[in-house]
Amino acid sequence: MEKMTKKRPNFLFIMTDQQRADHLSCAGNNVLKTPNIDSLANRGKRFDRFYVNSGICQTNRATIMTGQSVTQHGVRVNGIPISLDSVCFPHLLEAAGYDTALFGKAHFQNFTTDLPKETIGDLDLDKPPEQLRDSILNVRSGPRYERELNFTNSKDPKQDELEGSYYGFKNFRVCTWHGDGVQGHYTHWLKQRFPEAEKNISSVNPEPDSRYTAPQARKPRMPAELYPTNYITEMTLDYIDNYIAGENSKPFFIQCSFNDPHHPFTPPGDYWDLYDPADVILSKSFYHQPHDQTPILARFHKQLTDGQANRDWVLPYAVYEDEAKQITALTYGMIAFIDHSVGRILKKLSEHDLDRDTVIIFTSDHGDWMGDHGLMQKAILHYQGLIRVPFIWVDPDELAPGSVFPDLACSQDIPNTILARAGLAPCVGMQGKDLTKIIYGKKFKPYDGVLIQQATSNILPGDSKPIRVKTFVDQEWRLSYYADKDWGELYNIKEDPDEIYNLWNLPDYKETKLELITRMFEAMVDGESMSPIQVNVG
Repeated sequence: MEKMTKKRPNFLFIMTDQQRADHLSCAGNNVLKTPNIDSLANRGKRFDRFYVNSGICQTNRATIMTGQSVTQHGVRVNGIPISLDSVCFPHLLEAAGYDTALFGKAHFQNFTTDLPKETIGDLDLDKPPEQLRDSILNVRSGPRYERELNFTNSKDPKQDELEGSYYGFKNFRVCTWHGDGVQGHYTHWLKQRFPEAEKNISSVNPEPDSRYTAPQARKPRMPAELYPTNYITEMTLDYIDNYIAGENSKPFFIQCSFNDPHHPFTPPGDYWDLYDPADVILSKSFYHQPHDQTPILARFHKQLTDGQANRDWVLPYAVYEDEAKQITALTYGMIAFIDHSVGRILKKLSEHDLDRDTVIIFTSDHGDWMGDHGLMQKAILHYQGLIRVPFIWVDPDELAPGSVFPDLACSQDIPNTILARAGLAPCVGMQGKDLTKIIYGKKFKPYDGVLIQQATSNILPGDSKPIRVKTFVDQEWRLSYYADKDWGELYNIKEDPDEIYNLWNLPDYKETKLELITRMFEAMVDGESMSPIQVNVG
């Protein structure tokens, strides 16, 4: 094993929102150019098979913060805050003497009042009292659980500065929502520079461009220097400058969390038409009707042909070819802006000689179908574009840069890996693997397969209740089991990487299906938390 420095390093944790693994030029994308993120891959280790543990924002961000499975941290859908009783890995860094900072999207709590539908037993029965309506007494509501909602609605930025850290972050500037409609701390910064911003958000008053007709493709009126991506970058750069000026003896942990390339598709300025839709290459699955099509996929496409799809909100929807290419090109523009911003941050670290002491991590909270099977956005269909994301690890002590790991790993591993590099043990209950064991040269296979869990927060068209799915993926197979359904998904992703041939109902694959279900069950049992710590009282 290669030797790590005894000095605790700084950390720069860069996270994007809704970015697929193949939306980087270093990952083989021949259209999109990401030279600055590529430079990280050239300096460090890139994981080619890095998976999320849930394909939705708030749920997987809770996993990244706690190192716990979905069933353990309880944030099963968007709309459920991370429990304030949870120990998050920044808490442990802060306790060990790190100066912790978050700039950008958190989504640890809610920033919308559109919450999951509540289902309590038989409608003919009397409901329990309010304080007993949930199975735990620590109901995740009230002022302490509404900070991000307050960030969104606040008229006075000073009232946002409450006592104590925010899930372990001592310094934070939180950005809620997406595109050029981002709110939170960003709102106050923007109003000082663009007083008419509220009237010129693209959802209200977009810049006309008849070339783009795809849903949620809206050209912003604001220049790039006022866009949320630049705000998050500026906050990060200011922090680094202040850190140096203050001669801070503490190491830092910065989470730089961009709200893009999540929909709506609103790259500003020159990034709007940086990429030509005609150059976009869609997945083969866009042009092929899948074998044994799932009812969900069929309904999405029927909604499109019947003109009944709501394509201007967060729900998934089907698209035509020209729309898919337009959206992908605009997404490339948003990623290019992020790449430029990453370059500015790397330059700042270098100017202060901090690059010699800083571990840099790059990842995303989940992917996007981006035209896979004719779909956009995300939900419970766990195609590779949704569940596979970038993960790059750069260490100043690295002796063999530029490696690509084929090993399976997942979002749940991030806390344990960061803590291990800082020389810190995780708390009891963190379930991820310590990837430093393979990053630094030790023979170690983290997983034989990764468990992914998801539920819908609301009822999708054509269903009577929210859908729940558990997925097990290894190097060769992807199996998805849907609760209360007489159908499922089974793909040989090694031979069929575009997931066109669903083998679920074919008799020849009955034993393979049973084996994968068994392994999925074993992964569920293995992932059970050992928290809380047992206390002997006798």
